[in-house]
Amino acid sequence: MPLGAALALSATCRKLPRVATHGIMAFGGGALLAAIAMVLVPHAREDLSMGVALAAFAGGGVVFFVVDRCLAASGARGASLLAMLLDFLPEAMAIGAMLTAQTKQAILLAALIFLQNLPEGFAAFRDVVKGRRIHGGRIVLFFAGLALLGPVCAALGFSFLTDMPDVLGFIMMFAAGGILYLIFQDIAPASHDGRTWLPALGAVLGFTLGLAGDLWIG
Repeated sequence: MPLGAALALSATCRKLPRVATHGIMAFGGGALLAAIAMVLVPHAREDLSMGVALAAFAGGGVVFFVVDRCLAASGARGASLLAMLLDFLPEAMAIGAMLTAQTKQAILLAALIFLQNLPEGFAAFRDVVKGRRIHGGRIVLFFAGLALLGPVCAALGFSFLTDMPDVLGFIMMFAAGGILYLIFQDIAPASHDGRTWLPALGAVLGFTLGLAGDLWIG
């Protein structure tokens, strides 16, 4: 996350044409969609009944609809940041829970999270600072602090959720619903250039990244 934010802050990236920055944001959206389809929902549904799974997924969407509306009413931004954390934190818990029995899969999932969070951190940084006079270096440091939540969540998953797959499944399904809402409400519209179709290819490439990881795991 902080590396993606630092790239967005760099002089080179600040000179990128709009189509390129929109493509990077779309790439992050595609990666998030892949996280829903390849990681969060498939793993969560294995341990939840149909009713609980549907309630968790729909509940995540409704809760983050309310959060998004509250942010909009207050004039705050951060939909991309919320979506990134909704993706990152449950997956970190899953890594911790998988370490004892599925070490290779856990390592691969960690690598995919790293690759996903580069464009997501880029997009979230631009979302937070857009139209504001905020010191970019402070935002990068803030993102670095948020990144430390990953090991904390992994430790929680390893310590408590290994034997509580239903709780982990509920968290992952809830996060999936929230991410899906934020993708279509905020991230996809923000990545649409309006003058070219190229940014949409970024979403395809982002999803391809997640699909490649899923196929590699087998």
